[in-house]
Amino acid sequence: MKAVITGASKGIGKAIAIKFAQNGYDLVLVARGADDLNKLREELSPYGNVVFTHVADFSVKEEVYAFLNSTAINFDHVDVLVNNVGVFSPGSILDEDDETFEKQQHLNTNATYYLSKFFGKKMRSAKRGHIFNICSVASKAPVKNGGSYSVTKAAMLSLNHVLRQELAPHHVKVTAFLPGSTKTSSWEGTTIPDEKFVQPEDIAETLFTILNLSKGVNVDEVLITPLDF
Repeated sequence: MKAVITGASKGIGKAIAIKFAQNGYDLVLVARGADDLNKLREELSPYGNVVFTHVADFSVKEEVYAFLNSTAINFDHVDVLVNNVGVFSPGSILDEDDETFEKQQHLNTNATYYLSKFFGKKMRSAKRGHIFNICSVASKAPVKNGGSYSVTKAAMLSLNHVLRQELAPHHVKVTAFLPGSTKTSSWEGTTIPDEKFVQPEDIAETLFTILNLSKGVNVDEVLITPLDF
């Protein structure tokens, strides 16, 4: 079994990569930081899986397609795609630079579109596979001081729904995760205690459980939030 995970070197992506490696998956891991990817590959080495890493900035379309072309050479089929890469840039839509919105759109929406289209076609032909899109609670309701982020994550959720509709007749599953505040590197330095956050491992455990449900069921959305933030 093979899985592609974007934004794999930290936080949610790293937790998912570890969970998959523990369960025998070969992995294609993508992130911007070569050092973090190398550390993760070393951390996963005891499991004995094939781990292919690729350094790319997914806000740049050409780098996305360079990755896709490389993956096509090294992996004939992928069973699971986890679209996790994303960025949150706080600010007001009325006051921000255009580039603030555009970068979030490229990472949060466009990259998901390119990867889902590429691997979705392969899954459609194989009549198997599962795509997971790591969206956000902001996909459903705007978060304060996060207007552009909310817009792009809402678009990501809409894309998720379209993919599910188009791929379901071909026995390919599509699931959206909508996490609330999750203890990732973006919260580094906070004095808020861990129990006030969703943990990346919570998302990894839930995702893997969904992946192993019976063939006839699709979990459309998972809303996972802190108990008392």
